[in-house]
Amino acid sequence: MSESTAARVDPSNVQMLNAWDGEQGALWTKRAQRINDGVAAYRDPFFAAADIQPSDRVLDVGCGAGQTTRDAARLATEGSALGVDLSAEMLGLARRVAEQERVPNVSFEQADAQVHRFPEAGFDAVISRHGAMFFGTPLAAFTNLARATRPGGRLVLLTWQPLRLNEWITTFRTIFAAGRDVPSSDLALSDPAETKGLLTASGYTDVRSTRLNQSMYFGQDVDDAAEFIVEHHGERARDLDEASRAKVIDALRADLAAHQTDRGVFYGSAAWLVEARRR
Repeated sequence: MSESTAARVDPSNVQMLNAWDGEQGALWTKRAQRINDGVAAYRDPFFAAADIQPSDRVLDVGCGAGQTTRDAARLATEGSALGVDLSAEMLGLARRVAEQERVPNVSFEQADAQVHRFPEAGFDAVISRHGAMFFGTPLAAFTNLARATRPGGRLVLLTWQPLRLNEWITTFRTIFAAGRDVPSSDLALSDPAETKGLLTASGYTDVRSTRLNQSMYFGQDVDDAAEFIVEHHGERARDLDEASRAKVIDALRADLAAHQTDRGVFYGSAAWLVEARRR
């Protein structure tokens, strides 16, 4: 993290910067394709709602390694797509892949969307696939995004429904808790009424949230899925003794085996498809 990057981040988002421009961002860069594969079932309804037109200018918030930004750019054949994220490493991968795939109308920038000075009314569509749930001050963030959206322009988000409805999150958190208290707080934007109030106050209208339930892919078999999940959740068991950690891995592998299909290991997930328009 450079000083220039830190200066562009709202103080409420410094913790997120430290995570995404640090170890967490490095892990997500390493596993970018697996993460994309995991939520692939959400792609079609997400882009159907985004309704990106050939001349659109698209902003992708929390773009990560840039798959959704590149997909948006391919739809906006006469327009452009800009992806912003806090992770320099993921953005580096996004740029390399865009060059390899020859997507000329896409660009990426390391920025905090909560405070970044986007061009006023500069975008026809603002999209975010599970990237808009982490703002330190959501009202300020969405007000900033509304300022960047042209009047009548579209906002389309994918956010997680409450954790109790997401089998994958509750299962892995319970297993790695190993009998200890399990974190139960929901992510932001999991309550449609609160989301509507927030977006309406930010400058959007016609806010609606649609339930989506899809199976998420975690690996081709138990070994493959276990390696991936331990990378992402293993820190929750770091303070356990060796025998307790071994029991956690055994419990994880048993649960993965129960979710093995002929197409790989899948768990249930539940998301909101949030749609709104700029007033």
